Amino acid sequence: MPCRKYIFACIKTRTRTMQLEVSNRDIIKIAAPICLALIIPQVNHMTNTAFLGRLGEFELAANGIAGIYYLVMYMIAYGLNNGMQVLIARRAGQQHYAGIGQLFSNGLILGLFCSLFAIAITLLFAPYFFSHTLHNKAIYEAAVSFIRIRIWGLPMLMLLSMANAFYIGSGHSRVLAITSLCQEAMNIYFDYGLIFGKLSMPALGLNGAAVASIIAESTGFLVAFSILFIRGFHRRYSLFNYLKPAWGVMQNILNVSAPIIIQFLFSIGGWFVFFIFIEHMGERPLAISNMLRSIFGFFGIFTWALAATCNTMVSNLIGQGRQEQVLRAIKRIILYSATCSVVVCILVNVFPYTLLHIYTADASLIRDSLPSIRVITLSTILMAISAVALSGVTGTGNTRMNLMTEIIAVVGYLIYCYIVIERMRSPLHWAWGADFFYWTIIFGISAWYLQSGRWKGKEI
Repeated sequence: MPCRKYIFACIKTRTRTMQLEVSNRDIIKIAAPICLALIIPQVNHMTNTAFLGRLGEFELAANGIAGIYYLVMYMIAYGLNNGMQVLIARRAGQQHYAGIGQLFSNGLILGLFCSLFAIAITLLFAPYFFSHTLHNKAIYEAAVSFIRIRIWGLPMLMLLSMANAFYIGSGHSRVLAITSLCQEAMNIYFDYGLIFGKLSMPALGLNGAAVASIIAESTGFLVAFSILFIRGFHRRYSLFNYLKPAWGVMQNILNVSAPIIIQFLFSIGGWFVFFIFIEHMGERPLAISNMLRSIFGFFGIFTWALAATCNTMVSNLIGQGRQEQVLRAIKRIILYSATCSVVVCILVNVFPYTLLHIYTADASLIRDSLPSIRVITLSTILMAISAVALSGVTGTGNTRMNLMTEIIAVVGYLIYCYIVIERMRSPLHWAWGADFFYWTIIFGISAWYLQSGRWKGKEI
């Protein structure tokens, strides 16, 4: 009898860990490891940008365009990751653990197919696209050379994203910290060696950053999947028992993920067009924009970690049948996100020279960046609220609503960019005002939908 009681206690404990509460403890328990995991890719980008900044303004500019293009391709992985998080968290809330294994196995198949498709599209069409959109031939040639190498890391990144979706959705997000630390250690080591020709490695310059990133993503994938086996997750959740494609499960994944993928492609695609418009302004504005993207991308990790937490928590609560708790959870997470963002923006405005010196020692380049920093800090605070609200919509499972919201916001964003940058030829800081316009639209539509209650009863 004591043995039986112990077994039941263990089962009960495990069940509780899979069902979340609207508490500060559970919010931090999910968000903290995600935050640490997100710090690492941003440190990765900061490392690349800082090292390339030491080579010159041209390398900063070329990396800005090439890096955004790869980010567009990465959005396929990120969209699948978000959709899988919603579904896995819902199954966790329902205590349907075999369903988690079915989702994971079929997600791997979908992920690999999507990454190979993205590689084919890049190799066939990216050079043509760049040649017809970029004005600077040298930047075009450098960006194409970088992308032709960088794109081969996408399959590893896709598989890593699927593993991360499992860890977050099932409540084991602490693992992300381990994989991310290993990944970044490799990135810094090979960045230093391959960009500058140190540590007995060839000096590849800009392309060295591409090779280093592929090695880092491969390391992250190997560590993440090793932990699945070491900790026995593959047995507990039957993660690899359903590798024969199940079209019903795949359709369910795509029903949730496809609108998110298209949403993110619109979002980052709009940002990519923004950087093309900036390239038309000249090499210096593009170099400045790449530095600012790196700085605010790093400090935006608090927002994106809390947004991912909101996604998981909302889906988990609905899976438990506790829909009345959803708005309360979203509001609490928004408060955390806005507070973090205000603190970060104050620090950036107090110490802008210190931050920009990470990337360049050119005093005139730093001076020209300051007006844009003031504008971006305002949009960053708005993003902290809007991104969490939009992730709350994702967690309800109505990802088509996310897509509609994104399309409206991106259309407004691009109209602003065309008028302000292309037609009016406004200064760079006015161009960055597009972000404020974009996040205002996102918040307005997301808040309306959540308050309307139309998401209640949505089955996925």
